[in-house]
This record gives sequence, structure tokens and C-alpha cells, in this order.
Amino acid sequence: MDEKIKELEGKYKKYAEENGFKLNPDKKILEGLLRGLLSNEKKYGKKYCPCRRVQGIPEKDKEIICPCVYHKKEIKEQGHCHCFLFVSKEVS
Repeated sequence: MDEKIKELEGKYKKYAEENGFKLNPDKKILEGLLRGLLSNEKKYGKKYCPCRRVQGIPEKDKEIICPCVYHKKEIKEQGHCHCFLFVSKEVS
């Protein structure tokens, strides 16, 4: 699974850079979140945000596939998304 974590980290790092924010700099938190995403993918077939509840309603659940529909607004308003995967560039 470590190879999958590194691959996923690279994908989300690139996504964050392209969108003006970054990944959580705390490697322990980051690894836990990435493991949660991979676990959800294994269990549900999609990388659902580990901080949000999967309802089993495909139309609603598609909103919480990472990166979810809420993350950009949360980063703008709070400096991080709900699960802390993505943080603003100001966070060190």
C-alpha cells in the first residue's frame, strides 16, 4: 500500500499546486488521510473523503469524492479543507 500512498500523494500534490494551495505539511496526518482515501476506494469503489459519511446515495455521494465539491470554499474560508488534506499556502 505504501506505493499507492506515494502515487496518490503525488497526484494530490500536483492538483493542489495547480489550484493555489498545498497538501497538509504534517506527514503523519497526510499519510492517515491518504490511507483513509484508499480504504474508502477499496470498500466503496471511490476515493470518498475520509472525513465525510458515505450515504449510499450515488447522486449525493459523488459530491464527497476527493477532491470534494466543498474543499475550495473551505480552504478560502478556513485555510484548510474539512479533513485537512489541503491547506492554504500560508499554512506552514
